[in-house]
Formats: sequence, C-alpha cells, structure tokens
Amino acid sequence: MDPLLIRTFQDLKISCMQAGRHVFKVEPPCHWEQPTEQPEWGGVRMVTITKKHKPSFTRHQSDRFKCLSSSWRKPKGIDSAVRRRFRGRAAMPKIGYGSAKKTRHMMPSGHKAFLVHNEKDVELLLMHRKTFAAEIAHGVSSRKRVGILSKARALGVKVTNPRAKVTTEV
Repeated sequence: MDPLLIRTFQDLKISCMQAGRHVFKVEPPCHWEQPTEQPEWGGVRMVTITKKHKPSFTRHQSDRFKCLSSSWRKPKGIDSAVRRRFRGRAAMPKIGYGSAKKTRHMMPSGHKAFLVHNEKDVELLLMHRKTFAAEIAHGVSSRKRVGILSKARALGVKVTNPRAKVTTEV
C-alpha cells in the first residue's frame, strides 16, 4: 500500500499490520480528516491547517528592569531556573511549538504568499497557481498595481490584496 494513499486511521492500522509492525496504543492525530474539495482553486487538501497556540516568549526579568527589552534572549546563566526549565518558570522556545511542515506559512485558502513587485514576478507564478498566491508589495504604486492585477487575472493567479491602493475613498 502506497503511504501517500493512506487517508484514514484504519488504512494506517492495516498497513502497519501488513508491514509486520505491532500497533498497540496508537491514536490518530487530531488534524487528520478526509480530503475536502476546495472550490476556490480546485485542489484537494489532505490535512487541515492547524495553528498552534504558543506562549508569548519574553526575556527573563524584562518586567523588572527597564533597560531589558521584552524581546526573547536565551538565558545563559549557570544557575538560571528558566534555562534549567524549572516548573513555574517562563517557557523557552523549542521545536515542538512549530507548525506542521506541510501547512507552515499557509493561508486559510491553501496558498502560500509570494511577494510581487512587478508584472514579471506574476509570470513566475504561472506554473505554481495552486501553491502560491501573489501579494503585491507595499511600495508598488497604484499605476503599476493595475497592470499587475490585469496580468494576474489573465494568467489566473490569485492576488491576496487586490483592492489595496487601487480603490479611492470619496
């Protein structure tokens, strides 16, 4: 059985038994589900996008001293309780807080953002329409934005911010 075709937990259990592995206390991950149709771009997404809730990592003792900014710095002291991960102390960033590799940087539509500065950048997305969506850069003028939007519409590329700096308020 091809591992790419495994869609349900039962298929996984059967394939593990066929491979000769013992399956005892195995529970399906909470993010597994059946494929869902995405009408926006016609693709099939196998897993749902899960955003993990992580604590805000602040620098140790930044609340006590004004001279310490709150941006994270790793504690390096030999007696530091935060570095030694004592219970009740601030959490340190670690790899377990990261999102799944397949859905990392993915928007709810299923696309990943690609920053576009001119019409030539939109042409790069022609073969990657299902994976990437164009996001027009902040510094692009409104005149060039119109050209980028028309090029994206002609090529069938999704634009995440089509109304920015193009429409005027009266």
